[in-house]
Amino acid sequence: MVGVVAVVRDVLSGDLGWSSTLSQPVATALTERLPFTFGMAAVSLTLATVISLSVGTVAGMRRGGLLDRCCTAGATVLAAVPPFVVSLVLVTVFAVGLSWFASSGARTPGNRYSPSDLLAHGVLPTVALTVSMIPWLLLTTRASVVEATGSDAVLAARARGISGMRLLRGHVLPVSVLPTLALIGTRLPELIAGAAIVETVFGWPGLAKALVDSAVALDFPLLAALTLGSAVLVIVGSALSDAAAAWIDPRIGLTA
Repeated sequence: MVGVVAVVRDVLSGDLGWSSTLSQPVATALTERLPFTFGMAAVSLTLATVISLSVGTVAGMRRGGLLDRCCTAGATVLAAVPPFVVSLVLVTVFAVGLSWFASSGARTPGNRYSPSDLLAHGVLPTVALTVSMIPWLLLTTRASVVEATGSDAVLAARARGISGMRLLRGHVLPVSVLPTLALIGTRLPELIAGAAIVETVFGWPGLAKALVDSAVALDFPLLAALTLGSAVLVIVGSALSDAAAAWIDPRIGLTA
């Protein structure tokens, strides 16, 4: 019991132990690497959400059309492709073949971090993580829009002469966006796993790569801190997605 109290006291005071893998305090490692992972994950999630909502909505509104068939087939194929395969393809084509972007790391060796260097090194891992998230978001959005367009509320709105963007904004999107928000909250563990794979392939100095390295090296203090942080992130993310859904549709509420 005394040991547990001591551990809790150390954690609350910011003393998370020493990382044998990185040869520095765990708290320092988290502080240094958090911006890399958070920045890449935030940009990737934002891009994937915007692309999926836009394309999935258009595909769902034009069910059975050419765009719908192409998007559904493409998303289904991409959903079966692991993130490391997407990463390797991007490296082979755009880093090795065309030499448009850097293949690994977050800066040119010998240089300090700079916005231009971070951009040149961060494009490919961000694209890889974005591509890995698009399929399930797009398919969910498309299915939700198809279901919404066949609902009684939308049919009644069309009978009243409402159509086009007014129908989409007022009757389709408020309903169809809710499953997508819920999915984002429940798939955060997959986002973390995808980030771990992408950061490992590209040598991106983020927390997800540190999680893999600590597990391989049995660096328990760092592994415990990252695991706890991942669990807290999933809980907070799920709560935020529920809150956003309740804000969009107050009928849902936040009570169990």
